[in-house]
Amino acid sequence: MPDVTGDHYFSTEPTATAHPREVEFCVAGRDYTLTSAGGVFSADRLDPGTGVLLRKADLPASDTGGDLLDIGSGFGPISCVLATCAPAATVWAVDVNERARALTAANARRVGAADRIRAVAPDEVPADVTFTQIWSNPPIRIGKAELHDLLRRWLPRLAPDGTGWLVVARHLGGDSLHRWLVDEGWQVDRHASQKGYRVLRVSR
Repeated sequence: MPDVTGDHYFSTEPTATAHPREVEFCVAGRDYTLTSAGGVFSADRLDPGTGVLLRKADLPASDTGGDLLDIGSGFGPISCVLATCAPAATVWAVDVNERARALTAANARRVGAADRIRAVAPDEVPADVTFTQIWSNPPIRIGKAELHDLLRRWLPRLAPDGTGWLVVARHLGGDSLHRWLVDEGWQVDRHASQKGYRVLRVSR
């Protein structure tokens, strides 16, 4: 993902005042209260697309092991849910935004998963790690070419029998992204649709 000089959620070093706040949500019958702050993606609430993804995709089973990837972790809601559902797995929470990474690390401590959630910049993921599952509410607004580069970077690191879960708003190109992924050689199923979002299941 490229460096961005403007102060967006995909900036590497956001300059917006942090103003920490708490975000509450429920997934699979469990309540979460996480810390967020200005300058990160969906700072004031669980993003609606992320909510659809966590409700409609197949969350990892309790015995799921190996490495899981959260692309564009923000303040860490997906990572915290994955780590809670799969206590035997390691979750790599990747974000270019250093404030997002710090928040994800703090929230990992809040949910008791500090030893299993690794909040890192993209280049800090070891090159030999492959992922049992890849999860993302991808940063559509970085631009189509940059988004395609992002997915070309990470999806090939899916394990041979692994599964990727993506959520994309239909009006932001969910269906065209589906077609592009198929053209790239991936098996893609529209697993669910809700509130204008597409949940895509991606496999080899």
